[in-house]
Amino acid sequence: MRKGSRIKIIILVVCLILAAALGAGGYVISRYTVNTVYVEGNVHYTEDEIKAIVMDGPLGNNSLYLSAKYRNRGIEGVPFVDVMDVTILAPDTVRITVYEKALTGYVKYLGTYLYFDKDGYVVESSSVRTAGVPEITGLSFDHMAVGEALPVKDPKVFSSILNLTKLLRKYELNVDKIHFQPSGNVTLFFENVKVALGNDSGTLEDKLMLLPELLPNLEGMSGTLQMETYEESGGRYTFQPD
Repeated sequence: MRKGSRIKIIILVVCLILAAALGAGGYVISRYTVNTVYVEGNVHYTEDEIKAIVMDGPLGNNSLYLSAKYRNRGIEGVPFVDVMDVTILAPDTVRITVYEKALTGYVKYLGTYLYFDKDGYVVESSSVRTAGVPEITGLSFDHMAVGEALPVKDPKVFSSILNLTKLLRKYELNVDKIHFQPSGNVTLFFENVKVALGNDSGTLEDKLMLLPELLPNLEGMSGTLQMETYEESGGRYTFQPD
């Protein structure tokens, strides 16, 4: 075979390979173009914000690319989010599952909101208040750093905060603020209604389970529900108007 003929064959083979690759690539791009996106697990960000974060870049609308990109990968530079996972439900449909950082509460410090986890470690510092996370007041500290524990006098307070917030979620109580006094007394804030719980941890859950029935009767009022002493009947608590 002549040299010229051999070169022509090689060129033809290369062209066929390139054509096949381009055809396959075009098929993948068109076949796996995302048209439908489901988002779950998001609290701090809207669905549109999550989509914008995940589907950014030239191949951001390709389901195969997104699935590979976000497999077992942590997220950096996105406050409050630990991991996001993309699952292919159909070639043109994906589900984005958001795993947010576990937040127990926040404190105000120098005009910012410091969100901390169950052990008191500062997870994020933000200028924006996040709905669904209660403000914790009564804690004393003179400095802070993201990634470090809040330097409070008694670190055991974080166990009390965690136990209390778990019970609040259990009984579907959306509290705005939780105040801890040096004596150990705890006060919950529901808009204009304050609930004084005292410092008896042994009866804490018994008191909280009564609140879903008591609070609706106080809607629109302003004052303090005195629950320092547990009343099993739940009908002898005093409400002190402001």
